[in-house]
Amino acid sequence: MSLSTALSIAQNSLLNTSRQLGVVSRNLSEVGNPDYARRSATLSSLAPGARIVQIQRAMNDALFKQNLTALSGWTAQDTIVSGLDRLQISVNGVDNSTSAAKSLGEFQNALQLYSANPSNRTLGENAVEIARTLVRNLNNGTSSIQSFRTDMDRQIAAGVDELNGLLADFKTANDEITAGTRAGRDVLDALDRRDALLKKISELVPISTITRGDNDVVIVTSDGATLFETSPRAVTFEPTPAYGAGSTGNNIRIDGVPLTAGAGGNTTAGGSLAAMMQLRDQTAVGMQLQLDETARALNDAIPGLLTFTGNITDPGFAGRISVNAAIDHNAGGNPELLRDGILANANPDGNASFNDLLIGYLEALEAPRTFQTAAGATASMSLMGYTADSVSWLEANRKAAASGAEAKSALLMKTSTALSNVTNVNEDEEMALLLELEHSYAASARLLQTIDNMLAVLLDATR
Repeated sequence: MSLSTALSIAQNSLLNTSRQLGVVSRNLSEVGNPDYARRSATLSSLAPGARIVQIQRAMNDALFKQNLTALSGWTAQDTIVSGLDRLQISVNGVDNSTSAAKSLGEFQNALQLYSANPSNRTLGENAVEIARTLVRNLNNGTSSIQSFRTDMDRQIAAGVDELNGLLADFKTANDEITAGTRAGRDVLDALDRRDALLKKISELVPISTITRGDNDVVIVTSDGATLFETSPRAVTFEPTPAYGAGSTGNNIRIDGVPLTAGAGGNTTAGGSLAAMMQLRDQTAVGMQLQLDETARALNDAIPGLLTFTGNITDPGFAGRISVNAAIDHNAGGNPELLRDGILANANPDGNASFNDLLIGYLEALEAPRTFQTAAGATASMSLMGYTADSVSWLEANRKAAASGAEAKSALLMKTSTALSNVTNVNEDEEMALLLELEHSYAASARLLQTIDNMLAVLLDATR
C-alpha cells in the first residue's frame, strides 16, 4: 500500500467517524423524545477505505400502524370512561345519592308510613317533601344531561378544529418530505414531525396510511373516507349552541362521509370524536329517556301528584314536572289530599283512618308496566324495578368501559414498547457506540501521525 493510499484511507476514516459522532451526539440529545426516531450511519466499502452512504432512520411501518390503531382505540375508551363517570356523578350523585331509584325508594317508604297512620298530617307533609326531592332530582338530572350534551358538542367542535389544524401541519411536513426525497435532501426531521402528527390525528379519528412514491402519504379513516391525499380533505361540523331534550346533534363529515359513532361500554369507537358523539347521542339520550319514563310512570301511578308543561310524550318530560301545588304545604296546599284524593275526593266523610288511596299508590309503584329501555327496546317491570334497572344499566356500562380501558391500555403499552424498542434511543447503546467511535478516531489519528512521520523521514532522505 502506498503512502498516498494510506493517507486517503485515514482521511476517509476521520471523515466517517466525525459524521458518525455527529449522528450519535444527535441521538443522545434526543433521549426521552418519544417522537424522535434513532439515526444510524450506513457505511459502504469504497476503495480505498469506506464512506458513509446515508443516514438512516429507525422505523418499523407495521409496528407504527399497530400503534396508531391502539392509540386511537385507547383514546376513545378513555373518553367514554371519563364521560360515564361524569354522568354518574352529575345525574345520580355520589353513591347514587340523587338517583331516581333512591329518591323513589324513599318516597315509597314515606307513603308506607303515611298509609299506616293516615291521620298524622306530619307524615303526609313528609311524603310530599320527599316527592319534591324526587321531582327535583328528575329536574336536575334532565338539566345535567342536556348540559353534558352541550359540552360534548363544544368539545367535538374544538376537536374538529384541532383536526383541521393538524391536517394543515401534516401537509406542510408531507410536502417537505416529498420535495426533499425527489431532490435527495435529508428529510429525517420532517419524517419525525409527520409521524408525530399522525399520532395526534389518530387520537381524534381512527386512521390508516398508504405510502406512495417519494414518501408521499395518504390518510384514510376506518370508515373509508379520505382524510388526506396531497392536500387535506374537508372535515366539517355544525355545532349546536344549546341542547334541549329533543335536540339532535349534528354529525361530523370527513370529505362528505359521516363519521360513525361508537357503541357499547367497551366502545367500538376509534378516536375521541366518535366517542364524544356516542356519549352525546346515545348514552346521554338513553339516560334522558329513562328519566322521562320514570316521570311518566310516576304520573300514571299517582294521578294528580305532578303538574307539567308540554306534552307528556315529548322528550325531556322529567325536566318539566313539579309537585302539584294543591298538596304542597310550602305553597299553601293541603298534603292530606294525598290521602283523600288530589283530583277527586275519595274520602267525602273525612275519615282520618282512610288509607285506600295510599295503599293503591304503593301497589301501583310495584305493578308491572311497559317501559322503553335506554337501548330502545321495551320491557315489562315495576316502576321501582325500572329505576333500579336504570342505575344498573349505567353501572354496567361503566364497568364495561373500565374493563375495556384496561385492555386497550395494555395493548397500547405493548405496541408502544415494541415500537420504542425499534425506534427510540437507548442511551447505554449510544454511549457504547460513542466509545467505539472515539477509539476509531484515535486509531485514524495515530495512522495519520505515522504517515506524517514516514513522509518526514522520506523527505529528509531526499535532501
